Amino acid sequence: QVQLVESGGGLVQAGGSLRLSCAASGRTFSLYAMGWFRQAPGKEREFVAAISKVGGVTIYADAVKGRFTISRDYAKSTLYLQMNSLKPEDTAVYYCTTASSTSTIRAGAVDAWGQGTLVTVSS
Repeated sequence: QVQLVESGGGLVQAGGSLRLSCAASGRTFSLYAMGWFRQAPGKEREFVAAISKVGGVTIYADAVKGRFTISRDYAKSTLYLQMNSLKPEDTAVYYCTTASSTSTIRAGAVDAWGQGTLVTVSS
């Protein structure tokens, strides 16, 4: 079982940037794809981005494409989400997750969730 701990959330003005981190433990880091979801107040959890086991494939939701970048550091067993040009509609709790593939993550059939980190973007 993988344990996931997110960090890096906070309050930022529109147009600003944040980098989220997700530290993984409990299983060999390169054996699973990883991704990010988010859940805004009063809305369902939605897919944001995913990266393959060896990092060669990345996929993004249309709403964040061109603004967010997902990456992973195998030496640190850590997943990142660089968020640029933030908008108020990006305000949400962001969750880290794992699954067997990027397509599986996008479909929501994930194996584990972190506790989430709150991102608030002010206008």
